[in-house]
Amino acid sequence: MNANFNPDKQHTLKSTVSISGTGLHTGINVDMILNPANAGFGIQFQRIDLAGQPIIKADCDLVTDTSRGTTLEDKGAKVSTVEHILAALVGMGVDNCLVEINGPEIPIIDGSSAPFVEIIEEAGVLEQEAAKLWYTIDSNITYYDEEKRVEMVAMPAMEYQVTTLIDFNSPVLGTQHAGLKHLKEFKTEIAPCRTFSFLHELEMLLDNNLIKGGDINNAIVIVDKPVSEPEMERLAKAFGREKMEVISGGYLNNLELRFPNEPARHKLLDIVGDLALIGTPVKAHIIANRPGHSSNVSFAKKIKQHIKANKHMMDVPIYDPNQTPIYNTQQIEKTLPHRYPFLLVDKIIELTDTRIVGIKNVTFNEPFFVGHFPGNPIMPGVLQIEALAQTGGILAINALPPGEYDTYFVKMDNARFRLKVVPGDTMLLKMELIAPIRRGMCEMQGTVYVGNKIATEATLMAQLVKRQ
Repeated sequence: MNANFNPDKQHTLKSTVSISGTGLHTGINVDMILNPANAGFGIQFQRIDLAGQPIIKADCDLVTDTSRGTTLEDKGAKVSTVEHILAALVGMGVDNCLVEINGPEIPIIDGSSAPFVEIIEEAGVLEQEAAKLWYTIDSNITYYDEEKRVEMVAMPAMEYQVTTLIDFNSPVLGTQHAGLKHLKEFKTEIAPCRTFSFLHELEMLLDNNLIKGGDINNAIVIVDKPVSEPEMERLAKAFGREKMEVISGGYLNNLELRFPNEPARHKLLDIVGDLALIGTPVKAHIIANRPGHSSNVSFAKKIKQHIKANKHMMDVPIYDPNQTPIYNTQQIEKTLPHRYPFLLVDKIIELTDTRIVGIKNVTFNEPFFVGHFPGNPIMPGVLQIEALAQTGGILAINALPPGEYDTYFVKMDNARFRLKVVPGDTMLLKMELIAPIRRGMCEMQGTVYVGNKIATEATLMAQLVKRQ
């Protein structure tokens, strides 16, 4: 990610790019093509070698196998070992991509995400017009597997972070941990870390012909027990080497470690890839103890269910009263003609070319509460709409050439009043442009939040007229 990367916008690839290699488990040589995709497309896989070229969405609900990697299947079409390419796309900030593949398994290459990061950089990452809708976790989401002793938690955080702890009760690995504080560190700190296997697992896989694409250059092999000379000769023959031996530290002599805690970092890489299957980017700190593909996918499903149950909270503006506002009341009065008691915006806390968020603190001594209603004060819905319109007026005027403008209501559609607004409430007034302003006509989607709940929503259209 470059310094100008905007994490609040969706991104795709600038151009098509491809890579070829062997699938670790199937041994089938495959070509994989990464294609740009429209905003909102997400990440989808297409089996171009099958009849009808079926598409399989990157979705945790479509996972059918996690025994030796993560496999997606939809209507009989499968794609296996998707976690490393998914991690690379997430780590490089790519939200929308069509992954074409002419075989059943993503190529393993060197067992890490680094080769995929390289081709993504080669293609280039393109910012799209659409906003990236993050889901902000507001309470802990936990997952526990007593049998596997796996513990995972997603905690509230300002951005996506991951901490991984592994303990395989192995004298070679010991206890390791790895962390990712910012996604921009993924390329250098996590992507190069390769998959690993214990020698006893490798022997079982060889016995059952389950790593047909196995190459001694795409996995770190951990040796945690004495190995006989005949067994070493068998391994050397299986991997086309003259000689195999155990080097200091308990690793097979196939690879030099890229980091002292490379296994823990690879487990973190797998988490980033598997949690991409949630389908929604999350702002959370993920802490995972002894994770694996099965647990990762189960946790992804739990987070997805939580988001579905709290869908209305997606993209809720965050209000920090300590933060200096973009416009205070005095600055708002320089833009809008409204004055007390009809100025219904206290400050502006967010402003882009297409979106604005304003604040209105509702107090008991508002003049309208005198008659609406004595003994049961409720803010009139029409005044909530007016507060939205005034907030949107600032956005629209800000987008026009310098000058003094008045805004006039033209149309209001789909108004819904879902929650009472009462004294003591703080209204978050969000307005987003639906289309570019043309000939002074402006259409916006407005939402009033109180806390993390939607109080009011409506589509508003106004006309901007320059003062003579």
